[in-house]
Amino acid sequence: MEKLVITGATPLKGEVTVHGAKNSAIAILPATLLCNGICTLNNVPNIIDVRLSCQILEQLGSKISWVGSNTLVIDNRNVNKTHAPLDLTSKFRASYYLIGAMLGRSKEIEVGLPGGCNLGARPIDQHIKGFAALGATVNLSQGKINVKANKLVGTNIYLDVVSVGATINVLLASVFAEGITTIDNVAKEPHVVDVANFLNSLGADIRGAGTDLIKINGVKSLKNNITYSIVPDQIEAGTYMLAAIATKGDLLIKNCIPEHLDSLTSKILEIGGNVECFDDTIHVWYTKRPNKTIVKTLPYPGFPTDLQPQMGVVLSLASGTSVINESIWDSRFQYTAELNKMGANIIVQGKSAIFEGVENLSGAPVYATDLRAGAALVIAGMAANGVTEVFNLNHIDRGYEKIEEKFASLGAKIKRVS
Repeated sequence: MEKLVITGATPLKGEVTVHGAKNSAIAILPATLLCNGICTLNNVPNIIDVRLSCQILEQLGSKISWVGSNTLVIDNRNVNKTHAPLDLTSKFRASYYLIGAMLGRSKEIEVGLPGGCNLGARPIDQHIKGFAALGATVNLSQGKINVKANKLVGTNIYLDVVSVGATINVLLASVFAEGITTIDNVAKEPHVVDVANFLNSLGADIRGAGTDLIKINGVKSLKNNITYSIVPDQIEAGTYMLAAIATKGDLLIKNCIPEHLDSLTSKILEIGGNVECFDDTIHVWYTKRPNKTIVKTLPYPGFPTDLQPQMGVVLSLASGTSVINESIWDSRFQYTAELNKMGANIIVQGKSAIFEGVENLSGAPVYATDLRAGAALVIAGMAANGVTEVFNLNHIDRGYEKIEEKFASLGAKIKRVS
C-alpha cells in the first residue's frame, strides 16, 4: 500500500501549471467514438480515470497511443464491438458516457453499472429518460445497462434535475439523431461547453452549451480527423488556490481560466485572501488566519461541490464559526471525520457542516474517502504541524497527476512511499 508522508507546516510558494480538465477528458474520450477516424487530443491529464477510459476504448476496438505524457492519438476506424468490459466500466462513474456515444455510433451498447467515488445516491434516471425520449430501449439487469435503438429521432427533453452527466450523455446521443433535439434545464459547467466545442470542431451542430437550453441539429456524419486541446482543469486550479490560503502561501497558478473560478475567488476575497486574475493565470496569497464565512455548493456557476472539501480545510483553520451547506452529494462530508483526527472541530448535521475554527491542525494518519477528500487531506497535511500520512491514494490518483511532485516543487515536504 502506498501513502503520502507530509511534514508541515510549510507555506507553499512558486508557480504551478494546471493540467487538462479531468471531467472534460473522461467525457471527450468516449465522444471520440462518434468519429470514425483519428482524433488527437492535447492537454490530456495522465490520471487513472483517463487510463481506464483508454483501456475501455481499446476493448471496443480503438487503437490508442500516448505521444509524450499529455497527448493522446485515438484511432476509431476499427471499433466494432458493442459490449464494453464490465469489470472496467464498473470501476468509475464516467463510463456511462459510453452509452450516449455508442448509441450514436452503433445504436447499441452494453456497459456495467458505473462506479466511482461513494458520494451517496447518484441515479442515472435522467440519462435513461433522455435516451428513451430519443427512441432507445433501456434495460437494466444483473449489474448491466443495455441500450438499443432502431433509429434516434430528435425531440424536446426536459431534465428534472440539473445533471452534468445526463446533459453530456443525452448530448452525445443526439448528435446523429434525425431532426432537432432540445435539452432544457441542462448543466452549464465548463466541461459541458468543452464537450460541445469538441463535437462542433468535428462538424456537429450544437448551440447553447453554457446556457440553460442546448439545441442539437442532427448531422449524418462527422469529420474523420481532428486535433483538439482539453480545457484547463478548474478544480485542480481551485485546489491550488485553497492550498495557498490554508498554508499561508503565495502561488502563481498558470494555464487556467479565471472566470471559471469566479465563485471561489469571491469566497477567498470574503475570508480575507488576496487574488489577482490575468488572462490565463491566477495569483493567490495570504499570510493571516482566514475569516469565517458561509458556503453553499451549487451547480455552475455556483460554488463547486468538488472544491467543498478543500474549502473545508481552510474553514477548519478560520477565525470563528463557518458553515458549509452541501446541496449536490449526500456523502460529501466524509472527510470531516479525518480532519477531526487532526484537531479540527467540525460537526456534521445532515447536509450541513459547522466548522469551529482552530488555530492549528496536527499531523495524523488519515484516509482519503474519495477523490476531492484526498486532495483536502493533502492540503491539511501541508498546513498542519508535524507529520501526516495520507492513505488510499488510488482516490487521489484518479484526478490529480503527480500531486506530490507538483506540491514538492512549491516547497511542500511531501513524498510517496510504500
